[in-house]
Order: sequence, then structure tokens, then C-alpha cells
Amino acid sequence: MSYLDYQGCLPVSALGLNVGTPEVAHSQSIFELLFQGAQIVQLYNISDKEEVALGKQINQQLVSQQFQLADDASANSYVDRIGQSLAQNSTRPDIPYTFQVVQDENVNAFATAGGFVYVTTGLLNAVDNEAQLAAVIAHEIGHIAARHTIDQMQQTAIARGVATAAGVDSNTLVQIGVELALNRPRSREAEYEADRLAVENLASTDYPQIAMINFLEKLRSQSSPPTFLSTHPATGDRIARLQKIIDSSPANS
Repeated sequence: MSYLDYQGCLPVSALGLNVGTPEVAHSQSIFELLFQGAQIVQLYNISDKEEVALGKQINQQLVSQQFQLADDASANSYVDRIGQSLAQNSTRPDIPYTFQVVQDENVNAFATAGGFVYVTTGLLNAVDNEAQLAAVIAHEIGHIAARHTIDQMQQTAIARGVATAAGVDSNTLVQIGVELALNRPRSREAEYEADRLAVENLASTDYPQIAMINFLEKLRSQSSPPTFLSTHPATGDRIARLQKIIDSSPANS
């Protein structure tokens, strides 16, 4: 079923930092601290609120300069409903999550710091059912829950020699975050961890865990598998690991 077939979607949640009201003055002060001028961010000790503010800045650059968001309220509501349910049953439910649909016919999904998840229109049309879409979104939530983007940003800053004893310039971090969201594969260990967290999340949200394997098998069987698979561990290895996790899951005992 494509997203175009889905009916009865819920409204999109209003997420992110609302810096225009007195109730969120503390969030506003963090936002200003991080991103007005050449501020220094200490990634080793970054708080949830600081990470969300960082993710918001990365998102602003992505949606304004790198790709076009889909102007389809039904698709966005559909993805948001699935994503919010999964996020609240994840191992990191206490930050706001923002789920957005990107106008791109390539099959892809990715995430960045602070709870921002993106899925393409190509992915929405490629899945056979809601459970398969949930499996992909749960994988991206797994990256956020495990703070993989923060770890990657830290490693990249160190490798490039832009990290100091105090931390990293916030403007530099935003640029690294944009680059990582678009171009940099994660480690095999990070991908396997996101897979494990995803199948656990699917079970806790009452989606069939096997949907993740089914979708990977579907992609692998295509004559031209999606490009993003080349940045992940071998699909066969992922499927084998997932099958072991599912077989040993309490949900299937």
C-alpha cells in the first residue's frame, strides 16, 4: 500500500522549539547560547535541549538549501502519526521528534541530531504496508536514541582538527551535521545497533517485527537496489542478524 492509499490520517504535531513565547524562555536562551556568534559546544556533555537546538539548526539548513519538503498534508500526517507512536515507545522518548517527508523519488530515509527524521516520497511508494514503513522509521529513531549523529560529529570534528579542549564552534558543528545527514555512512556497529533498537521498538508499538526483514528482502530482490543500501552493512548480514534477534525476542517466545 502506498501512502496515497492511506485514509483517516491524524493532524501533524507541532514540534520543535517555540522561541516566541514566555513559557519557553529557557529553550530560547539555550538556542541563543549555541548559535548566536561563534559559540563553543562541548559534545561530550551536550544536554538533550542543546542537542534539539543543534538539530533544529541543521534541519533549517537542510530544508532551505539541500532538498524540498513534500507539500502533501496527508503524507506528512501519516508519517508523523507512525513516527510519534514509535518515538514514544523508543528508548529515548523524552525529546521532541519531528518527522518530515522529502520530495525525492529515490528510496531513502535518514535522521540527524535532536529528533529530526526524514523519509522520501520514493520510500512511501516503495513500502507494501504501514508496518514496513514503521520498520524504516524505527531504524532512524534507533540512530537518534543511541546518539549516533552526536558521536559521528564528534569523531569528524576531531579527525578534521577543528575540535579544541573546550569543544567545537557551533557553526562548524552545524555544517558537519548537514554533511553527515546527506553523505556520510554510519559505522557497521551503529547500523546493527539501530536495527536491534528498531525491532524492539516495533514490538513495543505492536507492529510485526518481521516487516523489517520483509522490506529488506524486497529491496534486495530488485534489479537495481536503492543506493542507500550501499552505505549499510551487507543486506544479507543484516537480515541474518535481525532474524536471530526476532527469534529470541520475548514477543515471539
